[in-house]
Amino acid sequence: MYKSSLALAVALGVIAQQAGAAGFIEDSKLSVSSRTMYFNNDNRAKGADNRESGQGFKLDYISGFTEGTVGFGVDAQALWGIHLDGGRGKHPNSSSFFPSETNGSAVDQWTRFGANAKARFSKTEAHFGSALAPMLPILVSNDGRLLPQTFEGATVTSKEIDNLTINAGQLTHAMGRASSNRTGLSVSGAPADSNKFRYGGLDYKLTPDLTLQYYYSNLEDFYKQHFLGATHVFKIADDQSFKTDLRYFDSSSDGKNGHDANYAFDNNKGYAKNKGEVDNKTWSAMFTYTLGGHAFLLGHQRVSDDGAFVWLNQGGVVDGNGRSEGAAGSSFYLFTDSMINQFARAGENTTFGQYSYDFARLGVPGLKASVSYLRGTDVRYASGHGTYSEWERDARIDYVIQEGTLKGLGFSLRQGVYRGTNGNTNEFTKDTDQTRFIVNYTYNFL
Repeated sequence: MYKSSLALAVALGVIAQQAGAAGFIEDSKLSVSSRTMYFNNDNRAKGADNRESGQGFKLDYISGFTEGTVGFGVDAQALWGIHLDGGRGKHPNSSSFFPSETNGSAVDQWTRFGANAKARFSKTEAHFGSALAPMLPILVSNDGRLLPQTFEGATVTSKEIDNLTINAGQLTHAMGRASSNRTGLSVSGAPADSNKFRYGGLDYKLTPDLTLQYYYSNLEDFYKQHFLGATHVFKIADDQSFKTDLRYFDSSSDGKNGHDANYAFDNNKGYAKNKGEVDNKTWSAMFTYTLGGHAFLLGHQRVSDDGAFVWLNQGGVVDGNGRSEGAAGSSFYLFTDSMINQFARAGENTTFGQYSYDFARLGVPGLKASVSYLRGTDVRYASGHGTYSEWERDARIDYVIQEGTLKGLGFSLRQGVYRGTNGNTNEFTKDTDQTRFIVNYTYNFL
């Protein structure tokens, strides 16, 4: 048994002794979420079509805290993925949608269980376990497929000072969105992994409309990263506002990165001044004007010339039966983390815009639609000679039933088109069409 798993079992045993305390049960929440998803990813350049559907179930138990100066609690999560259909030849072994058998076909089903022990003192909470899902500038848990990505480790959130939130933690492993096993932590293209990702950061609400952020993170032997952010909302009228969102990342090499090929960053399969090394500065700005049900968004992002933007990824994994767990999948805190592409390679300048509308203004609450467009230019070839451009167009429509027996049942249709103008087939570009249809429903028992 892993040491962390043993420690968690001991902690849960201690909490179980106090489970009858007021608050622990009274404030508990139990829910089951269902997600049915059809996923079609057509890689036109390679003629590879990933087309399959699945059913996911997620059972969440969130306890309250025991009474006393220090309150204790426990959270538990059970995940179950069922493969519905893939069609012959429509499930590549590298599928990010479902794990694969040794023969390359999709597994019939897979399961995963995770739990966290937690403690609360005053306005500070600590969580320790294997069902963590951080949503922070330096780490974004991915939920873009059938079941969510989770992490193992420990996190602390403190709100002891008014208007100030402090976050800190250390993560050791990740459980992928299409995996039943845990993996180490890594970066894109690296054969090796790390079991130590540390972070700390501050969110300070300077005024009711202005929030400032600073975060630092370190993936041992891979990279160090600083983040600065500022968000401001200017209220023009009751139904009008103008939002400014500024973000800046400064990433550099750490430990074995740049010296050991096993810890090399592939710079998102793009250019790097020093091959395998993390060396990047990325800034972005987004402005959103909201008028009634309309929202108009415009922004720009600049990735520095020396290397690509880096974020936490997962090492590859094969389970005990030799089955591939599929592409891990990960998210990051850039505006260009779009449906298909990343727009995060060296030298890339990306201008993006989006229009969305909330149909509640027309008497149809729960119905929303949006369309976005991103265009990246000056992307440096991996060879360092010349540049190319790429673009992506995404559209989605969402509807959630607002009342009646099926209240809360949600539908989402998303369609993306990516095209690159790079004529060199050795470079990392691929024309892709992608469609997703998702049905979500959550039932709360408590």
